[in-house]
Amino acid sequence: MLTERQRMILNAIVDDYIRSAEPVGSRSISKRGDVGYSPATIRNEMADLEELGFLEQPHTSAGRIPSHKGYRYYVDHIAPGNLLEPAELDTMRTFFAEKLNAMEQVIQQSAMILSHMTNYTSILLGPEVFHTSLRHFQLLSINETTAVAIIVTSSGQVENKTVKIPQGVSVSEMERVVNLLNSKLINVPLYKLKSRLYSEISQELERHTSHYEELLLVLDSVLDNDNEQRVYLSGTTNMLTQPEFKDVDKVKNILDLLEETPTLMKMMSPTLGGEGIHVRIGTENNHEAFANCSLITATYSLEGEALGTIGILGPTRMEYARVMNILGILSRDLTTLLSHWYK
Repeated sequence: MLTERQRMILNAIVDDYIRSAEPVGSRSISKRGDVGYSPATIRNEMADLEELGFLEQPHTSAGRIPSHKGYRYYVDHIAPGNLLEPAELDTMRTFFAEKLNAMEQVIQQSAMILSHMTNYTSILLGPEVFHTSLRHFQLLSINETTAVAIIVTSSGQVENKTVKIPQGVSVSEMERVVNLLNSKLINVPLYKLKSRLYSEISQELERHTSHYEELLLVLDSVLDNDNEQRVYLSGTTNMLTQPEFKDVDKVKNILDLLEETPTLMKMMSPTLGGEGIHVRIGTENNHEAFANCSLITATYSLEGEALGTIGILGPTRMEYARVMNILGILSRDLTTLLSHWYK
């Protein structure tokens, strides 16, 4: 447990480092009006904070920077409050007051607003990813070599895909496949269809059909529901403006991960975080590419059910209080908007 003086000094160091991206020394902290301690006293406390693991000292500097543990303490003890300018609040409120007809447009615009207001990268998952499920599957033969796969979703959307029928597959085998999918995958969310195909359906196919591998490839292509269109990114190049990411290889790893939709969906899934604001700092993200990043997320819901997630990705030297404040407002406004639309 930190003393009140240690907490004050740690907060001041984090605040200064967030603003400057430069190691913070005791003299600069002593000049702050809200601290009120001598440089010697602050140096002693900084040494103790470093020994406790809350601060780190770069080899090339006499100053200190926050460690992941220091950021975690800072985030966990942020005092709630409104840190936005009136003009920024008006921008968000005006946007949600407009009567937009398409949810997709709202999601896309929300992503742009977030990245613009924070200068970080925004990630949003549309509600279809978690809320829409499979209602019915059908496979209709056109001729001996071609069929049309029809997928009907719980939202009433119908998707058609033309597929090649593997040589030697009989009509009765196709019927067994259709019956199998309808019995196993009805009411399964769309984003889980591919994983269920390999975890459950593949074993059944192997037992009941003589063309197991060929049919598995066909179903793989049919159940590929183009999830990338349901993940919205904005401000990905903002990473390039951060001093921490001058290393091209480091940035490339981050940008590559942002293109891995299944990984993003897993990291952003509402079922993993629940309600409220959630902050994952550095290695808490459980992915090497994000080891020097922080990901802050919030969910939006309809009638108590989480429909999607909004998130901000930036360096660990992030304006946590401001970003958390923005996400809290945006998630509440999205929830309000959805409740009006779906009354």
